[in-house]
Amino acid sequence: MRGESKLRLSTPESGKAVAIAALTFLAADGARLERFLSVTGLGPHNLRQAAADPGFYGSVLGYLAADEPLLMAFAANAGHAPEEVVRALRALESPAIFDEP
Repeated sequence: MRGESKLRLSTPESGKAVAIAALTFLAADGARLERFLSVTGLGPHNLRQAAADPGFYGSVLGYLAADEPLLMAFAANAGHAPEEVVRALRALESPAIFDEP
């Protein structure tokens, strides 16, 4: 199954799905969400607007990747290896490599 998830997490669309799962993970715990909002400067008043920005989902995964214990907790919760989450982040940061000519 790990081989399958490597394929799943290597496209921008699947990276966005991982980021949404990560945001849900953060929101499930008040302290985690509060820290995320504090670090990013986001809040209830501008979260939806931020989510419309193409870079938002990469920044969510970047936030997780910058905090190893948090990354490990999310990866375990989501059933992914931490490397797979980082692969999803890379897919979001470099979507052009997935574009067809």
